[in-house]
Amino acid sequence: MENYENQKFCQSCAMPMGSSEIYGTNADGSKNDEYCIYCFKDGEFTSDISMEEMMNFCIEKMVEVHPEMDNAEAASMMNEVFPKLKRWAND
Repeated sequence: MENYENQKFCQSCAMPMGSSEIYGTNADGSKNDEYCIYCFKDGEFTSDISMEEMMNFCIEKMVEVHPEMDNAEAASMMNEVFPKLKRWAND
């Protein structure tokens, strides 16, 4: 896989956020550079979901985008990354 060291990721779903077009929005309509448009809109999370539920949803998406990866590899990566994301760090 590519090197993602200097890339920004959504702090809820870990999706790469390469451009401001993918940024969520704050309550005042301004861009939020910590969360993507799928997770955060108008200053609120778009779904009331647990970290485990989010990971299960994202495993399928990760495998779609990276067909060289299987579900077990995606799950392993997410188990390492998700607890460090801002939304889940205090869970």
